[in-house]
Amino acid sequence: MSHSTEHIDNPRTAVKPPNPRFRNWNIVLRKLKKNKSAMIGGFLILFFILVALIGPYITPYAPQTQIMVNKLQPPSFEHWFGTDNFGRDIFSRIIHGTGLTLLVGFFSVLLGATVGVLFGIIAGYYGGRIDSIIMRLMDILLAFPGILLALAIVTVLGGSLVNVIIAVAISSIPVFARIVRGSTLSVKKLEYIDAMKALGASDARIIFKHIFPNITSPIIVQATLNIATAILSASGLSFLGLGAQPPTPEWGAMLSDGRNFLYNAPHVALFPGLAIVAVVLAFNMLGDGLRDAFDPKTKE
Repeated sequence: MSHSTEHIDNPRTAVKPPNPRFRNWNIVLRKLKKNKSAMIGGFLILFFILVALIGPYITPYAPQTQIMVNKLQPPSFEHWFGTDNFGRDIFSRIIHGTGLTLLVGFFSVLLGATVGVLFGIIAGYYGGRIDSIIMRLMDILLAFPGILLALAIVTVLGGSLVNVIIAVAISSIPVFARIVRGSTLSVKKLEYIDAMKALGASDARIIFKHIFPNITSPIIVQATLNIATAILSASGLSFLGLGAQPPTPEWGAMLSDGRNFLYNAPHVALFPGLAIVAVVLAFNMLGDGLRDAFDPKTKE
């Protein structure tokens, strides 16, 4: 036998086939790169994250610094976005508020997705009475519009940024639970799941090693879209005075302060509003692109 044949037949030197899961992710990334709106949304999100990380260290003014003689000044070279009714620099406050906005969006969705995914997998995998109890509870939560449910919860808990995160997270639980339950029901019917049960694999091993990795696509898409919804809900609660409390530079609270000066100083409300629109639009664009990229029916 030749040396080349020994090299091929040797299991230690044989080249392993590529992991199909990595191959699928490469396909998703290729599709995503071809989607211009998704790439724009992704770059905008990276930009806002960068602003949240380094922006507070390079802003020209502190967000709480009040200079009453400069109140309600229009945008200028000294104050790029103008000043508010307390003479505070709006540009600096928006930069400082970027981190708060992203924090509320990410953590509320992370908390809601964690609980919702757990409920959805348990309901879909075990079925029966457990499924009925969990899904009826989710139906009760879905009976209320998300913003109204969050409003009711934060009214009971009290106005603060932490309570806003909890309220928005609770309102997003049923969406994740329903999506994950449907995906779990589809994956549970596959033959390899029956094979794992026949081999004596535990329920926890089947759920977290074989089912969950195969249902991450809809979770990622829904989480991205839900961040935009969470930011809107949190800004709405702050606008109503139930979220971040003054003088916290939160965009919804800044928008609420600026509504009293729409005629004589519209810039006070304009720039926080544009910031909210930009972030929400970026996450929606990326979420739509991810949905198309994960869809196997779309061509590369």
